[in-house]
Amino acid sequence: MTRIPPDRLVSRRLLAACLTLASMLVGSSTINAQDAEPVGLRAGAATSNTTPALGSSLNGNMRDQLASNVHDETHARCLVLDDGTNRLAIVVVDLCMIPREVVLDAKQQIEAATGIPADHVLISATHTHSAPTCAPVFQSDTVPGYPEFLARRISDGVRRAVNNLEPAEVAWGAGSNDRQVHNRRWHLKPEVTLTNPFGGTDKVRMNPGAASPDLVKPAGPIDPEVWVLSARSRDGRPIALLANYSLHYVGGTRGGEVSADYFGMFANRVAELLDADRLDPPFVGIMSNGTSGDINNINFREPRAARPPYEQMRLVADELATEAVRVTQSLDYRSDLTLDAQTTQLQLGVRLPSSEDLERARAIVEAAEGPIMTTLEQIYARESILLSEYPETVPATIQALRIGDLSIAAIPCEVFVEIGLQLKQESPFPSTFTVSLANGYNGYLPTASHHELGGYETWRARSSYLEVDAASKITQEVLDLFSTLKSRE
Repeated sequence: MTRIPPDRLVSRRLLAACLTLASMLVGSSTINAQDAEPVGLRAGAATSNTTPALGSSLNGNMRDQLASNVHDETHARCLVLDDGTNRLAIVVVDLCMIPREVVLDAKQQIEAATGIPADHVLISATHTHSAPTCAPVFQSDTVPGYPEFLARRISDGVRRAVNNLEPAEVAWGAGSNDRQVHNRRWHLKPEVTLTNPFGGTDKVRMNPGAASPDLVKPAGPIDPEVWVLSARSRDGRPIALLANYSLHYVGGTRGGEVSADYFGMFANRVAELLDADRLDPPFVGIMSNGTSGDINNINFREPRAARPPYEQMRLVADELATEAVRVTQSLDYRSDLTLDAQTTQLQLGVRLPSSEDLERARAIVEAAEGPIMTTLEQIYARESILLSEYPETVPATIQALRIGDLSIAAIPCEVFVEIGLQLKQESPFPSTFTVSLANGYNGYLPTASHHELGGYETWRARSSYLEVDAASKITQEVLDLFSTLKSRE
């Protein structure tokens, strides 16, 4: 027997009382609670401002940078769906990466306040490179007090989305934009030596230089799909639009400025295009990061035109918002679908430095003029020393959500595009996309074949430390979770 949540039970009792009164007033005995339409799906959305104080460390560079101005506010953007039995919460935060500890704290607060189980909550970072440091990487360090503030703001956002729940209908579909995604790992001419910071050589280079005469071919594909999950009220008022695109970030800010990058501009622009920027409750646009570990916004085949700060972000945001809104115009909305989620914890190996690696690293750091490391060799030597303090294995949260016959994978890494394409192809559901940088941060996730090629994304550091076979293990775990959700439809 299906259990009716207390708030739903109260609503039905109130509805029954109203209908009984109406029956008495019109002299009819045929109106009763059983004749009323079931509530069906409900949706609610909200945002929480997460902008840091000026002077805060900013993630995204190999040297620390402090916030001196705020170009645009950062947010946690939240969507909650309720089918009467299960609730799902999806949160996308304007951060470079979000550490596991913050996710666990936020989920605990959410479950305590709303009853939504932690494994039904997806929390991800956008990967903007101009947001406060919450997960220390390279020479940026955690902003004191910010993780606690962030966890509470995420929790508050979900609670407010729950408060905004109303009868709704949802739809999803995919568009495409292949102009704004480019593989950033390249094979170069054989005579070019690709030295890495550890004294060895690689077979590919990240960001080789636009229109370089040494270019041969990119080392991987792209994924141009623009996925859209749209929620609206029963009378057609937009509630939220969640998009997913496999683009690392755009960049092009002024130094020291806080910005949500194109992710925030997309949210604003999609609201404008839907005429939804002055609604009550407010419409929430959300752009999540797909599988973009080896993808960026630079077309290396052509010279790169100089643009004023933020102009490229606006161009990308406008193109993708336009495509997302176009997709919504042909969707079939439904309110009778069901929701489900499944989460597991994988224990994965860490590529720890050897004793010889550590000896070399310590010698490089001691010889540096410091305390700021200025060369790649020095920076990665410091990373090796810090990485040596990691355990031999670490947990990684792997999650899958089901919304009708749409499946969403959530992986706590900067996931290579090949992995996302494989999950789409092998998923048992007709519609699938992946949210990267979700429920924690475990660094880059190259495939084993990309580890053989080397390059920045494979260089051993706190930004890339999982075992070489991590990608295949995570991919299989996601497919297993999809199979479980499929069997419970």
